[in-house]
Amino acid sequence: MRFLGIDYGTKRIGLAHGDEIGVATPLPAVLEPAGETRWTKLGEVIRARRATDLVVGYPFNMDGSVGFKAKEVDSFVAELKTRFGLPVHLVDETLTSYAAEDSIAMKDRRGVRDSGLIDSRAATIILQDYLDQRNPPVMPTE
Repeated sequence: MRFLGIDYGTKRIGLAHGDEIGVATPLPAVLEPAGETRWTKLGEVIRARRATDLVVGYPFNMDGSVGFKAKEVDSFVAELKTRFGLPVHLVDETLTSYAAEDSIAMKDRRGVRDSGLIDSRAATIILQDYLDQRNPPVMPTE
């Protein structure tokens, strides 16, 4: 199995790749503006990585409720299913962007946002959470 982790955003789409080994790695983000060009680029990545499943971060509110942003993701997921016909798995993405940004040195953060680096690191966290849930690490017994 080959998984593509996705951190959806209206400006950028962060991406990560993982497989049955269980390790998520970041990919360059889709930086194209909304529209057909964006879908074409995403399709190119899906085909190049031979993705079998898509893992999308789902933005629950801090209280667990679903807000406006989640409805945007619902529309995005519906379009993913229509265009690519792959299974889509939703993973709670609460605070993943903060964790991704926190992984970058403070002095380097200013110019990084537009590059998509933070978005792809967030996608990596989302995908790694999914992979860890699928295959929890085995703890050695004493």
